[in-house]
Amino acid sequence: MESGDGEAAPGSVSVRLISEDGQQLGSGIFNLPVGVTTIQLQLLCNQLLEQSDDPVPMSFFTEEGTEIVDSLKKSIENLDYETTLTLVYQPQAVFRVRPVTRCSSSLPGHGEAVISAQFSPDGKSLASGSGDTTVRLWDLNTELPLHTCQGHKNWVLCISWSPDASKIASADKNGVIIIWDGATGKQLNSKPMARHKQWITSLAWEPYHKDPKCRYLASAGKDANIHIWDTVTCLVVRSLTGHTACVTSIRWGGEGLIYSGSQDRTVKVWRSDDGVLCRNLTGHAHWINTLALNTDYVLRTSIFEPRGNCQRPESEEKALKIAESRYASAMKVCGEEYLVSGSDDFTLFLWSPAKSKTPVGRMTGHQALVNQVAFSPDTRYFASASFDKSIKVWCGKTGKYLASLR
Repeated sequence: MESGDGEAAPGSVSVRLISEDGQQLGSGIFNLPVGVTTIQLQLLCNQLLEQSDDPVPMSFFTEEGTEIVDSLKKSIENLDYETTLTLVYQPQAVFRVRPVTRCSSSLPGHGEAVISAQFSPDGKSLASGSGDTTVRLWDLNTELPLHTCQGHKNWVLCISWSPDASKIASADKNGVIIIWDGATGKQLNSKPMARHKQWITSLAWEPYHKDPKCRYLASAGKDANIHIWDTVTCLVVRSLTGHTACVTSIRWGGEGLIYSGSQDRTVKVWRSDDGVLCRNLTGHAHWINTLALNTDYVLRTSIFEPRGNCQRPESEEKALKIAESRYASAMKVCGEEYLVSGSDDFTLFLWSPAKSKTPVGRMTGHQALVNQVAFSPDTRYFASASFDKSIKVWCGKTGKYLASLR
């Protein structure tokens, strides 16, 4: 496989490799045999990207969208040997996936139903909230309990780790929020954080690249209100009012916007710095149950890079640079921040909320209410879970249906 001037030898084709954002890989055009396989293309890309020690799996597509699944000759009909073929390479997930054949461990301890759970951004701990009014922290390396956090007087309904993994916010059925130290399990807030008149349904921290101190937290409740808290002073700095029914889900995006979905059938877009309502997204015919951003993964893991063994950076300045760089790289790949909403009306909507109140797409196919949506870490797909006992997979940029998992 050689880099050439574009003239293909017999039995070979001129190939140009580009990334999803149009950046050319290597110094020029490669003369490759028509029988070159995807495995060989992966090796070439990883060498050019200087990732031979830790190769990343790749997929390859023509500019027309045809996927190379075996060799060039077998994958492309009427392959033109006289023109340069442009292939778009797409890195796959950096995680190694192995089949699950057994339960690795059970974590007993809660006295009532476990209602909420979330992994820490560094992947080392798990926090769980229960009907027994406790929050429990677990060490995922030893699979043993770390701390039992006591302070709530009612069911713990939702949990959220701060982006730097130093703090955990938990909220209960009484509308009370408690902030815990992620390392010791001790309560950090000196006074109650209780402004909601009914139970709290969702929590969201401001992204690290916007708030390196991890100081601000948004909460949404059954009372139709959203509050932005200063977790140091334990005071509400801003209230977002406008919903007329329970706010079921909130997301704090990387572009300074807060997104909220409600049983009033609307998604609202707010500016986080002044609380101004930017857009009102309508279209759902029933309650909105769930929201997801294509940037959720990079915002949640912020300063912890999986390739770097999720080690905390040595200084706040370095941490901020990493968070900014990871977010910028994610935005370069996905182009913009997309939001997906799932509803009791059996449908999903894909939005580009920073630009328009017109949906990018409306996804149908579920035969019962949609109760959960989530984007893949690489932003290329999102999955929806429904009471119809199926999971559906969709294209993260267009909303095109891809597969059903039953």
